[in-house]
Amino acid sequence: MSHQALRGGCHAWLQPGGWGSSNAGLITGRGESLLVDTLMDVRLTRDMLAGLADATAGRPIGRLVNTHGNPDHWFGNQLLAGAEIIAAEAAAREMRAVGPDVVLALCAEEPFARKAFGRFALDEVEPTYPNRTFDGRLDLDVGGMAVRLIDVGPAHTEADVVVHVPEARTVFAGDIVFAGSTPVVWSGPVGNWLKACRLLLDLDADTIVPGHGPVCGPETVRATERYFEFVLDQAGRRFLAGMPVADAVADIDLGPFAGLGEPERLALNVHAVYRELDPALPPLVGPQAFACMGKESE
Repeated sequence: MSHQALRGGCHAWLQPGGWGSSNAGLITGRGESLLVDTLMDVRLTRDMLAGLADATAGRPIGRLVNTHGNPDHWFGNQLLAGAEIIAAEAAAREMRAVGPDVVLALCAEEPFARKAFGRFALDEVEPTYPNRTFDGRLDLDVGGMAVRLIDVGPAHTEADVVVHVPEARTVFAGDIVFAGSTPVVWSGPVGNWLKACRLLLDLDADTIVPGHGPVCGPETVRATERYFEFVLDQAGRRFLAGMPVADAVADIDLGPFAGLGEPERLALNVHAVYRELDPALPPLVGPQAFACMGKESE
């Protein structure tokens, strides 16, 4: 874990690694701070808050934004229970639907989920939900710093908020951007994710804090676009040829994207494309989704 100070009162908290190793952000203004996401468990979040203590001295965290409803972006919320906790309305619904009990049950049932999340102290998590929700866009003032919350979902999940700090030319992108690893479509459609990438580029930010991976710039957003254009093309061709989803996943050569971490996520991404082309196809959820990825990781 590491703290990276950025320009204009912005900070990134970075966690290298795979599943569950998410990033967070901090925006400091005069006399107050806003935190962007907590982490997968209370212990990691406590360490992060201690690591950011110098940055928040005299500028306490009064507000927290959860960018979306995946556990690795909100399971540490209980340490900020006295703050205003903000999320998109659809994200708040997902958070209430998938709490630590659901993830613990998933780990007990599915070996790949246990491999991904078993190292986290999920039994210590007390679900702490947003107390302020919004749809579309919400503008905030953080100690004189203009901050824009924009829900670009559904894409990665049912709601995906990016946090734009125009004065700092910085965006906290949540899981719309994975730097160095494979993005994963839990919700979709993939076309919406491509639209989200274009919106990010239109914000003209030169510093992007991804949900996973190192701080990056616009080129990583463009790389995400290229990945999804590739998946749309490759999966679409195999759908039209009548190839079953599992066969399509096995048949696709990742080519320039073979070096991305967590390549097993292709299974969910191809399934998402098939569902867009055939809405009657049932979604992959819970143990089924992780079982499919587990087969790909073998």
